[in-house]
Amino acid sequence: MSRPSLLWLRRDLRRSDHPALVAAAASGPVLPVFVLDPEFLDPAGPVRRGWLAATLRALEASYDGHLCLLRGDPRTVIPALALEVGAREVHTSVETEPGGAARDAAVRAALEAIGVAWVGTGSPYAVTPGRVRNAAGDGYRVFTPFLRAWRTHGWSDPAVEPDPLALTDAPSDASAWDAVDAALAACPIELPPAGQEAALARWEEFRSRELTHYDEHRDLPALDGTSRLSAYLKFGVLHPRTLLADLAGRQGDGAQRFITELAWREFYADVLHHHPGSLASDLNPLEVAYDEPDARFEAWREGRTGYPIVDAGMRQLLASGWIHNRVRMITASFLTKDLHVWWPHGAEHFLAHLIDGDLASNSHGWQWVAGTGTDAAPYYRVFNPISQGERFDPDGVYVRRWIPELAHLAGAAAHRPWQVPDGYAHGYPVRIVDHAAERVEALARYERARLSRSDHARRHL
Repeated sequence: MSRPSLLWLRRDLRRSDHPALVAAAASGPVLPVFVLDPEFLDPAGPVRRGWLAATLRALEASYDGHLCLLRGDPRTVIPALALEVGAREVHTSVETEPGGAARDAAVRAALEAIGVAWVGTGSPYAVTPGRVRNAAGDGYRVFTPFLRAWRTHGWSDPAVEPDPLALTDAPSDASAWDAVDAALAACPIELPPAGQEAALARWEEFRSRELTHYDEHRDLPALDGTSRLSAYLKFGVLHPRTLLADLAGRQGDGAQRFITELAWREFYADVLHHHPGSLASDLNPLEVAYDEPDARFEAWREGRTGYPIVDAGMRQLLASGWIHNRVRMITASFLTKDLHVWWPHGAEHFLAHLIDGDLASNSHGWQWVAGTGTDAAPYYRVFNPISQGERFDPDGVYVRRWIPELAHLAGAAAHRPWQVPDGYAHGYPVRIVDHAAERVEALARYERARLSRSDHARRHL
């Protein structure tokens, strides 16, 4: 039998529509491998570790038990495995996130030093970040022109799984699977079904039942109107190219809006590729006077702000590892504009608890709300947590679902317990700030920052 090729899996934890798998299989038998990297796992919270663990168990089954699971630094683990099994090539999907790209460069250099080829094929995106550029050859910083260019560029058809596919084995670290099982046991939430089959089943259910109304229902947190595919896209259990292929030719508002939402994910990945520093700092710096996190920040994290739609979202996050997208924006605005806390503090909390926590989308979504990222001109945008709740949860169903202290309030009254005689009868906290006053304060801080930047720019003309 010819020498095997390693298929190093990272954010492509699937078997179908997998270009790197196709490329590896063209060279002979394939050894799928995943490395539990402490650099990734140690900062991750129990929810993210639990979801990865569930996904890895499903991945092992999808590869018929032929998944080599190792622990350690991939910079040494992957070259060592290649030598051990006599691999000629290591195949991967291309990584464009800053940390992953730097790691891959080091692994590639180590492999070249021992005569093993590195072959990168495909990426976690329909259009690999960096390929869509404006007329000047630069990346886009505004979504609408990116969307047009992204659609014009287009994407490949789904990759066809090799048939037959020769898979081979190598011993896993026993402690690695023990760590996976421990992460599953320690996960504090009930996880959705994991793996490629579950993801495809969810996609089929959404496409057949909810896609038509997606444009109307996606902003209503009380409804099951979103796809809930983001957790599968995070680890590449589904590839966006698969979804786009299934949507080819569908012209309805729901399908077109869903494609646009996929494009937002690709846009943020592209922005991060061109501006790696924006992962943890402002893409468009604005020297706003922020407050340090204090007891009010803890109240926000625990869903005790006294603003029902904010608290419902934060409790949903803690209880389920997910939060509705509209409510993500509302809760982010409350932290940055009502509590005047710099967005990375909130982004870190989200990443610690979200099963779909995507680095690029999380950081740049927060910056969009804060007014310091892409499409940042309306820095004065401040979400009103009361009117947002009444508009997008008009009957209070979502609020009552996550805040039992308000379950006795009927209809829209759940959004204004302070106006109901028994609104606080079951222990719901009073408001920690006055939104109207904090909105004025936020706008004043942003205006001072804007004027300061303008003065600085004039002085340097």
